[in-house]
Amino acid sequence: MAQKQPPIEQLQGRTLGRILIKMGILSRDKVHECLKIQNQRNGSVQIGQIFIELGLVDEATLQKALAAQRGMEYMNIDGIDIPADVIEKVPAQMAKTYHIVPVEYSQEKNELIVALDNPENFRATDDLSTLMGFKVIAKITDADTLEKTLTKYYETQQDENINELIDEIQGDSFLAEFDGRNQSIDLDELKELSESNPVKKLLNLVLLQAIRDKASDIHFEPFEDEYKMRYRIDGVLYEMIPPPKYIAAALSSRIKVMADLDIAERRMPQDGRISLTVQGNPVDLRVSVLPTMFGESVVLRILDRSQANFELGELGLRTAEQEIIHRLIRKPNGIIIVTGPTGCGKTTTLYSALNELNDIGTKIITTEDPVEYNVDGLVQVQMKSDIGLTFARCLRSILRQDPDIILVGEIRDLETAQIAAQASLTGHVVFTTLHTNDAPSSIARLLDMGIEPFLITATLEGIVAQRLIRKICTACKTQFEPTEAQLMELQLTPDDVKDKKFFYGRGCRQCNGTGYKGRTGIFEIMVFNDEIRDLVMNQASTGVLRSAAQKAGMRLLRDNGLATMYDGITTIDEIAKETMMEEI
Repeated sequence: MAQKQPPIEQLQGRTLGRILIKMGILSRDKVHECLKIQNQRNGSVQIGQIFIELGLVDEATLQKALAAQRGMEYMNIDGIDIPADVIEKVPAQMAKTYHIVPVEYSQEKNELIVALDNPENFRATDDLSTLMGFKVIAKITDADTLEKTLTKYYETQQDENINELIDEIQGDSFLAEFDGRNQSIDLDELKELSESNPVKKLLNLVLLQAIRDKASDIHFEPFEDEYKMRYRIDGVLYEMIPPPKYIAAALSSRIKVMADLDIAERRMPQDGRISLTVQGNPVDLRVSVLPTMFGESVVLRILDRSQANFELGELGLRTAEQEIIHRLIRKPNGIIIVTGPTGCGKTTTLYSALNELNDIGTKIITTEDPVEYNVDGLVQVQMKSDIGLTFARCLRSILRQDPDIILVGEIRDLETAQIAAQASLTGHVVFTTLHTNDAPSSIARLLDMGIEPFLITATLEGIVAQRLIRKICTACKTQFEPTEAQLMELQLTPDDVKDKKFFYGRGCRQCNGTGYKGRTGIFEIMVFNDEIRDLVMNQASTGVLRSAAQKAGMRLLRDNGLATMYDGITTIDEIAKETMMEEI
């Protein structure tokens, strides 16, 4: 017969077998017998599973022991009545996403007790604290009971939609008091606004929906007569139903609280970060707050680490280009530049190259502003220009850290460029980025910075220009015959496209009616040879350099775009939009 369970603090951190012995469930002999079985299976099965297989414990008892191991209490919620006002503390979508049920709430302590079915789901409590502002205490229950309780209390509730929440906000008399008061809100009122339940629910729904729809950014923008909320999906902004303008201060204050920013500071830009775990996936939100004429514009960049795929083969490189990149990144020294406009995937390309080179025998150090993804095996340094930690200053110290490969987030000035060049001359491979329209024009940009032509020719090995283009949704992909006007956009004639097939997306539920789903890269790779180096030394024009690079085998962004279009991956409109400038 099981004895009374000892206090949690006596069980926390102990082995599962030891906990079950202390709880009076198993004898020492039984535990040792199970450990022998686990050893015979080379440790491939967890000890708890063996206890269950042999019928020594049931699922509920195992969950109690696992909870105790984590320092958490077990709670049987079977058949309990949970008050409606407690259930309302956690919206249906959040309860289902995080697989939790709220069971008790103390208004005095602002404390919410929630039941989980998995001790590993402890991040759910952190996220609830961040998103809802409660002090959250988690207790463990068994999976079947939790599922039954979720169904009982939330099955009849539809996931709240943004329209309903905006209606609720419009009927909230406390929030309506702030209509027209933009700058005349004191600190206590800002704190109260940030704790407003309708505002918390709206922000959480916007965040969860954006993450689910694989948005890259969320924009909250105040204007003179309205307040806009927009998502960026596959590089294009889509507007949501606008909430009342007077909740601007409440939303920006709530985001600042979540990002540990100063809610009293409304005149200066602020940057911060929010870390969440959504359906078991780690998600970082990079927060940028910018004061404008009509209030604070807030942009959240969503860095979903579960979606990040740093594989060179997944970038959209064609086979020949992939081979060139493989050769370039394996050079013993030299600078490799990735160039293109903001948001064209330069960071992903660089991380994919580093991922390929990341092994136990290679020391890789990165300097980034900001560090977007944590990658095992890379030594990553965050720039802090406000205290003087710039790329140039950091680069000097990095050279004393015995690296093999260095990533410089961006060459912004002459000093950084010169130190990067010195690093490559002393036997290091340096990866970096620039903002230019194509590969050949990067040379003019470096010369404009003041870098000597001989330093460019001595250090630069290759330049990769890229763009991101939207892919046609495979669920509604349809063949069509382009008009002459459409072909003219790409300077093509009907004879040029004889025997070619063209496709577009009609729009369906899977792509939210856009006809596109996902993005891929198109690339232009300029590899340096003796002729190009001579031209750089003689300060040849960008057009001459482009011709020489094409003669050496470089395919223009436009040509790669056309090939991607002919393969049925993208549309005429996307190639016209993303590569139109390259022919000028």
